[in-house]
Amino acid sequence: MELDTLDLTITDALRLDGRVPFSTLAEVLGVSDQTVARRYRRMRAGAGLRVVGLPDGARLGYDMWLIRLQTTPDAAASIADALARRADTTWVTLTSGGTEVTCVVQNPGTADREALLLQKLPRTPRVVSVRAHCLMHHFAGGAEGDTRQTRLTPEQVARLRPAPPSPGTVATLGDDDRPLLAALNRDGRLGYPQLAAATGWSESTVRRRLEHLRDTGAIFFDVEVEPSLYGYHARFLLWLSVAPAHLAAVGQAMAGHPEVVFAAATTGETNLVATVICHDMAGLYEYVTRRVGPLPGVDRLESAPSLRHVKQAGALLT
Repeated sequence: MELDTLDLTITDALRLDGRVPFSTLAEVLGVSDQTVARRYRRMRAGAGLRVVGLPDGARLGYDMWLIRLQTTPDAAASIADALARRADTTWVTLTSGGTEVTCVVQNPGTADREALLLQKLPRTPRVVSVRAHCLMHHFAGGAEGDTRQTRLTPEQVARLRPAPPSPGTVATLGDDDRPLLAALNRDGRLGYPQLAAATGWSESTVRRRLEHLRDTGAIFFDVEVEPSLYGYHARFLLWLSVAPAHLAAVGQAMAGHPEVVFAAATTGETNLVATVICHDMAGLYEYVTRRVGPLPGVDRLESAPSLRHVKQAGALLT
């Protein structure tokens, strides 16, 4: 399907607030409610557009890990599919000629982390090696938002961007919130009647709880898209070794690059990871050699193409 300027602008607006009412979005963009709803349904069906609700692991104090699994060539796809079905994984990707699986895992407790890293993954047949990098600080992506250029005016951004969490508030998620979060992880734009049915709560209770979780920053809303339909055909993972004195500056610089959709400081032999999307391979070469390479403190860079993106942020729908 082909996307026009209005489609792309609606996508940009949903990146700011995935649950913005269509009536508000229509007013800000100067079109009708029906037009916005129709375009959204069209992109959801044909462009892989989906709004998903996620816990903000950084604010909740979760363990957050980037895991790299080296596997035998015949096992990578099945292992990636198994990881994608886990509720605690995001961004499950096949890289390095189909012999490496990369994913992000966030767990509320150390017991879950230890069970996965020390027991389940090492004992998985055909896993050759496991490298786990703890995510220390997010520069871009996730709750930090998307750094790509927006088609919205500054005035439109100001009207659409939700208020940040109130200072001093404590973010928590309880066991009772699991059905709500599971429903939002499948479709972040579900209405209150559907969320009430999923949780067994009343609509007013769902509304109050969801507003509280958003106000405290316990959850945020992300947008999934199929990059190729938006003109981006080269998706790569970059692992950088950066001198510690320059790590914050390099991360902040990359967070401002429109090619970067995710960037974080990590532990391990490399200390900065980024997901980059470009229009084509020539654009990737230009980005690596002219934007990243000259940054002070970058000592080494490893790159790997994403051959198949098995899971983005939300739960698998099949």
